[in-house]
Amino acid sequence: MTQFNVLYITKLKNPVFLILVIFLFFVSCSTQHPYSIQLIDEVNSPSTNFAVSEFRNILKTNKNTEVVENPEIIIRIFLDDKNLKAQEYSITNEDGGTILISGGDKVGVMYGILELSEQLSFGIDLKKLKDQHKSPYIKKRGVKFNIPLDARTPSYDDSGDAAQKNIAEMWEWSFWEKFLDKMAIDRYNTLTLWNPHPFPSMIKMKDYPDVALNDVCVTTLKPIGKENEWAEPQMVSKNVIENLKVVKVMTIDEKIAFWQKVMKHAKDRGIDVYFFTWNVCPNAAANPVEPFYRTYKQPMWKEKPGKYGITNQMDNPITVAYQREAIKTFLLTYPDVKGIGVTAGEHMINKAGKYTREQWIWETYGLGILDAKKEQPNRKVDFIHRVWNSDMYKIMNYWKDYPDNFEVSFKYAKARLYSSPYLSFADAHIQAMKKIGLKSWWNLRNDDIFVYCWGDPDYVRNFIGYFQRDYTAGFYVGSDGYVWGKEFTSKKPELSGELEITKHWFNFMLWGRLSYDNKLDNTFFIKKLKIHFPESNAELLLSSWKAASQIIPQVNCFHWKDWDYQWSVEACLNERTGFQTVTDFMNNPTLEGSNILNSEAYANAKIAGTLKDEITPLQVADSLNNFADMAIEGASKLRNKSNSVELNNLLDDILAMSFLGKYYALKIEAATELSLFKLTKDQIHRENAVSKLNQAVEQWTNYTEVSEKNYRPQMLARTRELDWRLRLDDVKKDVSIAKEIRF
Repeated sequence: MTQFNVLYITKLKNPVFLILVIFLFFVSCSTQHPYSIQLIDEVNSPSTNFAVSEFRNILKTNKNTEVVENPEIIIRIFLDDKNLKAQEYSITNEDGGTILISGGDKVGVMYGILELSEQLSFGIDLKKLKDQHKSPYIKKRGVKFNIPLDARTPSYDDSGDAAQKNIAEMWEWSFWEKFLDKMAIDRYNTLTLWNPHPFPSMIKMKDYPDVALNDVCVTTLKPIGKENEWAEPQMVSKNVIENLKVVKVMTIDEKIAFWQKVMKHAKDRGIDVYFFTWNVCPNAAANPVEPFYRTYKQPMWKEKPGKYGITNQMDNPITVAYQREAIKTFLLTYPDVKGIGVTAGEHMINKAGKYTREQWIWETYGLGILDAKKEQPNRKVDFIHRVWNSDMYKIMNYWKDYPDNFEVSFKYAKARLYSSPYLSFADAHIQAMKKIGLKSWWNLRNDDIFVYCWGDPDYVRNFIGYFQRDYTAGFYVGSDGYVWGKEFTSKKPELSGELEITKHWFNFMLWGRLSYDNKLDNTFFIKKLKIHFPESNAELLLSSWKAASQIIPQVNCFHWKDWDYQWSVEACLNERTGFQTVTDFMNNPTLEGSNILNSEAYANAKIAGTLKDEITPLQVADSLNNFADMAIEGASKLRNKSNSVELNNLLDDILAMSFLGKYYALKIEAATELSLFKLTKDQIHRENAVSKLNQAVEQWTNYTEVSEKNYRPQMLARTRELDWRLRLDDVKKDVSIAKEIRF
């Protein structure tokens, strides 16, 4: 058993090494004699100190210790910005006796140390360590986090349980410390925090002192899934404000100090912080609006001005002046904010014809940033303008001379991150950017998978590989209908209340690691699974998990719904039309470019004899069944050998996705039989459809039982209840529809 004695030597700001023996630890490896390690950290930054602490933690996992003199391996850590670029690192093994870790900047050095720690965790003999040189495949790798700061300063749509359960958590230091550390380990370097109007909860303004909010509040109202029950998303409604409850007592000064600490910690982990807003939504700075039911027209708020005359109207000059001052104050308050992102939101209603959206954003955000830069001349503020309700040419009329980094943002796969990894979703957007010379951030919206743990490295690797990197500024992955804070639905005491990124650690890791190194193969992820679940067969676990993880993307490709409110694949729901019946599955569009025929198109082509090389609904159903069968078989074998609560919960998730896949396979087959019945009037097709849907009830029942075993139902912000047993009645109604339908 090889054992390591580690001497930690740090170089401070003077050129003389101050040698400190920090710890003596040993770790098992594969050779027959002990040898020691000496660490020489010439960088000594918060980021490298963090990485070295991770290295120490790996060593601590071994209980065999022995003091060994005269170190045989020296690990030297240093900057090399002449030969390496930002975020790059190099690991060189010089004859098994000296290991050099260098980086183009402090972040690159941190990644290099983390890499060595990981290799050590895999049990590698450091004397035989292979040289490595890594640089980021995607330079800016981010998380999209819709952040519910308060009932008075909500995120995009807080009418779901995830937001309400997590408001207080957003003000806990332990949450952000764990979250940011995990981001760094997984090679994310960008955190984007999304809130329509965060400023009342985060700053105090000289000219608007009463806008600042003390304390943290939630609403005592319980969401019931009615559309706009708390007003249009992004807005604060009167019924919410009339039902507030304080969950944390804090002054505005304490709030400011808290977020300054969070942002400093992010910086120390090599993570840039951006704040994204929707507009115009002054929320707590204005009077609350009345809830209303959508008329599918732009809402025209009837409101009284707030205390300072601030309203939700973009043509109000007081609102313009307030917003400009808020941007300036926010940047001066938070020197570690890297940039601002904006949305030309649905509430930018031009009643008087005075402003265009683009002009309003420039006169508030643009001029507010320039005001801050006058007081901080060396300050650089990145700006990201979402291409939403706007146009790049109109945008550039105002931003072409912006002095700092300017980029745009595009919803890459709309709301369906989990659909197809083999399509380029932004071709038209890229063609438009080429003429202007811009790069784009890709907004990767996961509004599909909230409950079940998902894990398919091949999907993520291929998805990222389809980015056109010449036009890619970066990406951020996250949701609009969910807050990825702490989980709140687990029935298992051992798992209840853990961070979502802890529960979904594998998925979170996939997007971060594969965007930094797109060539990481599945052998690497098998090693990670072996460490996380040492009692399991990691190869079988990955193959089973991958199979189950292909189910939801396959369903989305067949039953394509662009936006979050239109489709919850986990609940088979549409916010506005309710449960998606078998007839909805007959004629709903498939994903453009997927070469899949929907049921009616297939029936027409089959009867007409015009089928070519398209993918048929029956082939989609076969694929779903094959994925499910493979996953169920693997999960069954793995279950027999595990006493781990976490692993058994994961195996149940694999089963849940498998039963869901079998349900949708039967529903697709039934929709196809009904489509054939519609054309031929042959009753055998109706009978087949009824039989398939009766079997679908059985699969939904299986799905319900395994889901309820581990999770409580919840209200989703964009698509109503995720309640498997409640939906079972809808599933049964499909049988009646098939029996009674007339064409």
